[in-house]
Amino acid sequence: MAQMHEIDYQIFGSEMQYVEIELDPQEAAVAEAGGMMYMEDGIALETVFGDGSQQKSGFMGALMGMGKRLLTGESLFMTIFLNQGSGKKKVAFAAPYPGKIIPLHLAGMGGQIICQKDSFLCAARGVSVGIAFQKKLGVGLFGGEGFIMQKLEGDGYAFVHAGGTLMERALAPGELIRVDTGCLVALQPSVSYDIEYVGKVKSALFGGEGLFFATLRGPGKVWLQSLPLSRLANRIYAAMPAAGGSSEEGSVLGGLGNILGGDR
Repeated sequence: MAQMHEIDYQIFGSEMQYVEIELDPQEAAVAEAGGMMYMEDGIALETVFGDGSQQKSGFMGALMGMGKRLLTGESLFMTIFLNQGSGKKKVAFAAPYPGKIIPLHLAGMGGQIICQKDSFLCAARGVSVGIAFQKKLGVGLFGGEGFIMQKLEGDGYAFVHAGGTLMERALAPGELIRVDTGCLVALQPSVSYDIEYVGKVKSALFGGEGLFFATLRGPGKVWLQSLPLSRLANRIYAAMPAAGGSSEEGSVLGGLGNILGGDR
């Protein structure tokens, strides 16, 4: 496998972070469309099919890259940021919502990481962004947001985003934990990953944790997030007046204020 571009980086911020990448001449970074925060003069943008890692494999390689991105629900295109200047140039990418940016050096992790399809932020050019299918049919049919995950391959840096507070844990051989499918951010390929049914109809209907959760069995590292985007979006939607939520959520009176005020 060809060597990835050796980028330098620095992460800024606490709860709303961004990563600043320093590119030498002719070095490049690749990112999802819409993730760029700023870039210095001398950096050129190029939109490519797939993730750009199939450019040397011709038209069929580009089609395969497009197909991978369709399956993960992402845009068909990614953006390459190439330093065409004579000196070092910087480009920055911002996290989409509160949380932490995780730098993953793929060379030190066996050359591959599996991550949630909406957690990838950016990477050194040459890192392949593919798909990781689960072997069991039940995972595909019922796994929800945990089914189709992205596979990042290469020997350079990749950056993924975790919502809320980040938890990094090294599982011992045979050690097992169960997590909400939305809370899983990334894992090493050595970690066995599956979807497990809650088991009891009563627990599924009234437990508030959904019908399925992910089982992770070591050895290997896993990264978990305390605030999945889906959970944040559901809470925001439920609090909207149009969805039955109160427009005075912070008030002591709350919904009673709306009734007395003639809103209901």
